[in-house]
Amino acid sequence: MRHLEDLGTASPYSVIGLGTWQFGSREWGYGDDFEAEAGRIVARARELGITVFDTAEIYGFGRSERILGKALKESGGTDGLVVATKIFPVLPTAAVVQQRAIASAQRLGVRTIDLYQVHQPNPLVSDGTTMRGMQALRDVGLIREVGVSNYSLKRWKSAEVKLGSRLLSNQVQFSMVSRAPMAEMLPWAQRTGHVVIAYSPLGQGLLSGRYDADHRPTNGVRSANAMFLPENLDAAKPMLDTLRDIGSAHDASPSQIALAWTVSFPNVVAIPGASSVEQVESNAAAGDIRLTDDEVAALTAAAEAFQPVTGFPAIPKLVAARRRS
Repeated sequence: MRHLEDLGTASPYSVIGLGTWQFGSREWGYGDDFEAEAGRIVARARELGITVFDTAEIYGFGRSERILGKALKESGGTDGLVVATKIFPVLPTAAVVQQRAIASAQRLGVRTIDLYQVHQPNPLVSDGTTMRGMQALRDVGLIREVGVSNYSLKRWKSAEVKLGSRLLSNQVQFSMVSRAPMAEMLPWAQRTGHVVIAYSPLGQGLLSGRYDADHRPTNGVRSANAMFLPENLDAAKPMLDTLRDIGSAHDASPSQIALAWTVSFPNVVAIPGASSVEQVESNAAAGDIRLTDDEVAALTAAAEAFQPVTGFPAIPKLVAARRRS
């Protein structure tokens, strides 16, 4: 497994991590019996060299943190790993940030959270008070690194100024079908030694090639995603064909090539989820695929040619699709 270089962090950041939104979250369709499978997934991820494990207090309302913490403990502890979680910023004042970090650490069963992130920018509360709380947590050793999530580049930079030291990472949606970070955020992170953590790096499964207009996803999260409208699935066929063609040269699946494209950019960590041991094995293998410059260019061109129906125009189509189902 490759790792990001020259970060100066206490533990290495593998280019492929494990996102655990689905641990304990019923919206993904997993029941109470998934906890045992989650333990097997985490243990296998560690064996494969994955070091970044990402969760959040809002995932399953704390269940994801508890399940992940138990799995990490049972598979050998957290030495050498990056245990990352997020505060949901309803009122992210300094005092609240400190209280919520203590609660997350207790659920995770750790003394130190390796990366503590603000889950969303709060439109009303200044990052100044939030970052004072983060700095206080770092001063007492409860957290190692500070991150944000879903921040614009401008607000990321501003929050770093208010923190007064490096604000290591920004977790944003980044994949072949969500390429906005490529314009300014990725180049800045590469120049300055920051990290972009890519969530939904497979477009919530669109880039796996498993779905088409006649076989749409049924779980609550994906069925509400405009990307899975029948017309968008039809429009995605050329892009998926490109993934398959390049995959054949690497003996890899479309999912693996899509992940390899994401982490072909410096200073990017992708955190796909996994519902099985086989899936985490597939994801981890993608971290060792080296795409050529021509392959990256071909994939980027195929992604740019895909023009899905999204936003307001997609709403009546989503309603109609749900009625049909």
